[in-house]
Amino acid sequence: MKTLNTLLCLVLVLTGLRAMAVESVSSPNGEITLTFDVRGSRPVYNVAFKGKTIVADSHLGLRLVRESSRGDFANFDTSTDASVAIRSLYDGFELARAERSSFDETWHPVWGEERDIRNHYNELAVTLKQPRQDRSIIVRFRVYDDGVGFRYEFPQQKYLNYFVIEEELTEFAMTGDHIAWWLGGDYDTQEYEYTRSRLSEISRLFDAAITPNSSQTQFSKTGVQTSLQMKTDDGIYINLHEAALIDYPCMSLNLNEKTLTFTSWLTPDAKGHKGYMQTPCHTPWRTIQIVDDAREILASRLILNLNEPCKIEDTSWIRPVKYVGVWWQMITGAGSWAYTDELPSVKLGQTDYRALRPNGKHSANNENVKRYIDFAARHGFDQVLVEGWNEGWEDWFGNSKDYVFDFVTPYPDFDIKALNDYAHERGVRLMMHHETSSSARNYERHLEQAYSLMNRYGYNSVKSGYVGDIIPRGEHHYGQWMVNHYQYALELAAKHHIMVNGHEAVRPTGLCRTWPNLIGNESARGTEYQAFGGTQPGHTAILPFTRLQGGPMDYTPGIVEMNLSTFAPDNKSRVLSTICGQLALYVTLYSPLQMAADLPENYEKRPDAFQFIKDVPVDWERSVYLEAEPMEYVTIARKQRGGDAWFVGNVTGKSAFDSTVRLDFLDKGRKYEATIYADAKDAHYLNNPHAYVISKKKVDAKTVLRLHSAAGGGYAISIKPIK
Repeated sequence: MKTLNTLLCLVLVLTGLRAMAVESVSSPNGEITLTFDVRGSRPVYNVAFKGKTIVADSHLGLRLVRESSRGDFANFDTSTDASVAIRSLYDGFELARAERSSFDETWHPVWGEERDIRNHYNELAVTLKQPRQDRSIIVRFRVYDDGVGFRYEFPQQKYLNYFVIEEELTEFAMTGDHIAWWLGGDYDTQEYEYTRSRLSEISRLFDAAITPNSSQTQFSKTGVQTSLQMKTDDGIYINLHEAALIDYPCMSLNLNEKTLTFTSWLTPDAKGHKGYMQTPCHTPWRTIQIVDDAREILASRLILNLNEPCKIEDTSWIRPVKYVGVWWQMITGAGSWAYTDELPSVKLGQTDYRALRPNGKHSANNENVKRYIDFAARHGFDQVLVEGWNEGWEDWFGNSKDYVFDFVTPYPDFDIKALNDYAHERGVRLMMHHETSSSARNYERHLEQAYSLMNRYGYNSVKSGYVGDIIPRGEHHYGQWMVNHYQYALELAAKHHIMVNGHEAVRPTGLCRTWPNLIGNESARGTEYQAFGGTQPGHTAILPFTRLQGGPMDYTPGIVEMNLSTFAPDNKSRVLSTICGQLALYVTLYSPLQMAADLPENYEKRPDAFQFIKDVPVDWERSVYLEAEPMEYVTIARKQRGGDAWFVGNVTGKSAFDSTVRLDFLDKGRKYEATIYADAKDAHYLNNPHAYVISKKKVDAKTVLRLHSAAGGGYAISIKPIK
C-alpha cells in the first residue's frame, strides 16, 4: 500500500508539473481562450470559443534552408543529423518563459469606416529555447474579443543571425468539414471568383476555380488564399488571414483533406526559397477571427489593430477621393491606351511618336480629358484618372518588355502642363497612372523622377499597375522581393506627399493604418471583369468578408449602362448587376477612394440614379452592420464623417432578398428624409437590370423599412436631417 501511495503521489506531482507547463490566455470578454504547450519538443496551440474548440491542437514553427552566424548564408549538408537539427525551428524546443500583459487604447484613423477604433487585447508571449542549437524564438499571441493574432519573433543571437526560410509550418487544424468561401492558391493574383464548398471538396473543384496558367500548379490542389472565410455547421464564422505583411512573403494555406488541417505555404522566390531574414526580425501576424454573427466579421478591426500606428507625422495632405476617369472606354474596347497601332522601330526614349500614324482610338487625348475634367467639375468630383497618357503602350504587354515606361514622357496628344492647369482652374486634380508592366526594377529606377514630375504638376495620387509576369523573371507578385518593392514605392510616395492606389499588388494586410497614404488597392476581381464576360452576383457580397478585411479596395463601381455594346460595339458582355446593386457598392465596399467608373454620357442619361453617387461620401464617422451572410447579402449603414447624413447600402447574390432595416441608429427625436433607390419589382440582373424606383419618405429612429432587392441587385438610401 505504501508503494502504491508513493507512485500515486509521483503521478500527481508529474501531472501538476505538466499542467503548469500549459499556458493560456483569454480575450477581454472571456469568450475566446488560446492554450499553448510544448509537446514532444514541438510548440502546439489551440483556440476555443465559448467553450467549444475552434482550432484543434496545431503545431507551430519553421524549417530553414541554411543559416550562418557569419552572414554568408553558408550551405549545410542536409543528409546529416546535425544539419537537420540546424534547419529545424519547429522541434527541439523547451518553454523558457511565458509573459502576460494587457492593452487597451482607442486610436483615430486618418480615414476609415469609423472615427474611433478600440484596440483591446490580452497578450501571451512565450520564449522557446533550443538547447542543442543554443537558439531561442518568441511566439507572441494577442487575443481579442473577435479573434486571435500571433507571430514569430527572432531576437538577435549568436547562432541565429542570417537565415533562409524553406517553409513556415504554422498549422490551423479545423474541427469539422466547414463551409468555405475560397480562392485557389496563386502566387500572382486574386482576380478570381469565389467558390463556395465544403473543405473536403476543394481538391475536386480546384481546377474550375483557377486559370490554366495559375502559378498554383507549383504546389498542391488543396491550396487556398487568404483571407479565407468559413462557417461551421453550428453557425460559427471563422476567418484566416494575416496582418502587417512587411519584408516577408505572402501566405497561402494548404489543406490536408484527411485531417482538415491547413498549413501555411509561403510564396517562393525565383530560387524556390521563401524568405531571407536577419535578426532581430519577426513574421507578419497570423490571424484567426471567430464570431457567431456574420455581421461581427464585417465590424472586426483585428487586422488593422495588429498593424503599427501611423508613421506619417503630418497627414494633412492625405484626403479621401471620389473620382472619374478615362478608363472604362479602354477596358470595354471603345478606346485604346496606345497612341498608334504601329510598333515603333526603336525603343522608348528614341521614338518620334509625332512621325507615327495615330490610331484614332487613343483615349488619353487633350479633348477627351478636358471633357472628363468638365464633367468632374460640374458634378463635384475630386479627381480625373487618365490611363494611357505616356509613351510605351504599343508593346507594354509584349513578351520582350522592350518598351517599358519611363513614367514622364507623354504622348504628343497629351499636354501634361496644359491639362493640369485646366483641371486646377476648375477645382479638380488629375490622377496619375503608372503601369509598370511588372518591370519592377525599371519602375524603381524611374520612381524618384516620376514622383517629382507629379509634384511639379500638382498630382497628389497615383494608380500603379503590375500586369504580367514580374521582371526579373521568376519572382512573383506575392513574394518577399515584390512585397519589399511595394513598400519602397509606398514610403517614397509618402516623402513626396503622394497617395497610392496599387493594382495587381499583394493583397493588403492592414498596412493602411501605418501608411495611410495607401488609400486603395485592387488585389481582387473588380469591375473590369464585367467587361471581360461578367462576374456572377454574390461576388460583392463575399468581398467584405474576405478581401476587404485587409484594407479598402478600388473596386471601381457605379456602372449604369449594363449593355456594353451600346457604346463598344465589339463588346458583347453584359454587366451582371442591377443599377441599384451598383449604387449600393459605394456603401457596402468601403474605400476612401471611390470611382464613378461609367462614361459621363451614361450618367447623363440617368441623372436621377447618378445623384446618389454624387451625394455619397467616402469617409465615415460610424458604421452599423445590419444584415450579412457571405455571398448572399450585405446591408450596411454609415454616417458621414463631419456631417449628420446617413447612407445605407444592400447588395445581394444570385437570389432576391427581403430586408428589414431598423433605423434605430439615427439620432432619437430627430426627423430625416430618406431617398430610397430600389430595384423595381420586375428588376433582375440578367433580363431587366436598368429597372429601378426612387422614392422619398420621412423617417426617424423608430422607423422600420421593409425593402426588396432583386437577384444580383440591391438598394441604396440617403438619409438627411430635416432642418
